[in-house]
Amino acid sequence: MHEPATPNAAQPRYQCVRCGNCCRWPGDVNVTAEEVSAIAAYLGMEEQEFIETSTRLNSKRSGLSIIDKPNGECLFLEGVNVCRIQAVKPIQCSGFPNVWNFPGWREKCEAVEVG
Repeated sequence: MHEPATPNAAQPRYQCVRCGNCCRWPGDVNVTAEEVSAIAAYLGMEEQEFIETSTRLNSKRSGLSIIDKPNGECLFLEGVNVCRIQAVKPIQCSGFPNVWNFPGWREKCEAVEVG
């Protein structure tokens, strides 16, 4: 995962248009214990089952990350831009690109500048 962006009043804010592009970038989608509980409950799974079937150790070996599909997409991305866990998606997902981003993100993300 890339480092969080430093909030700054001069920085523009963006509104996600749910293009799904960020869900196609391989890498860590870190989940907290609270997020694991919420996602498992939302999917009607026991937490341990969710951990065993839907997560892996993250690249920093400091916690869990949602596994990628073989093509690098998020496990929970369906079709072009449908997130199966939209209602309980991790803060890492809901915070992009305003809370965190990385150099070059704008070339891939279709978020609309809102201020």
